[in-house]
Amino acid sequence: MIESPNSSQSISLLGEDICTGVVREVEEETGIVADFVEVLSFRQSHKAFLKQKTDLFFLCVLSPRAYEITEQKSEILQAKWMPIKEYVDQPWNQKKEMFKIMANICQKKCDEDYVGFSTVETETGTGKKSFLYCNADHAKSLNATRDQASSSP
Repeated sequence: MIESPNSSQSISLLGEDICTGVVREVEEETGIVADFVEVLSFRQSHKAFLKQKTDLFFLCVLSPRAYEITEQKSEILQAKWMPIKEYVDQPWNQKKEMFKIMANICQKKCDEDYVGFSTVETETGTGKKSFLYCNADHAKSLNATRDQASSSP
C-alpha cells in the first residue's frame, strides 16, 4: 500500500491496540478484511511529524479474507497485489534506506523462516484487556499453554 504524502491520519484511534488499528486501517484504505498475524518490525522517529510528534511505523503481516481491492482515493495513491520480488525491486524501496530495509524483511519472511512479533492477549493489573507482542514462536507457546489451562477441568 502506498500512502499519500498528504495523509495526516493516525494509524490508531485513541486507546486502540496496534493489531486492531492495522486491521482497521487496511480495511478502510483498501476494502480488504484481514486477520492480524504478526509485527515483522517497527521503527520510531521522534519529532518526525511537524517536528513535534513521535512517529511509530509498524510493518505487519495480515491474512486477507478476500483479495479484491477497493482503494480509498483520499488516503492512498495506489494499492495492488504484487509478487514480493516486484515489491522489493520498486525504485522507491531501492532509494529510501528505511523502505529498502523493510522490503528486505518482507523478502526474508517469504523466503525463510523470519519470525516477527505476535500477540498474546493478557490483562493489565486493573483487568483491562491488553496485548503483549513477543517473538511469534514464543507467543504460540504461551497461547497454547493458556488454551490448554483454560480447557482443563
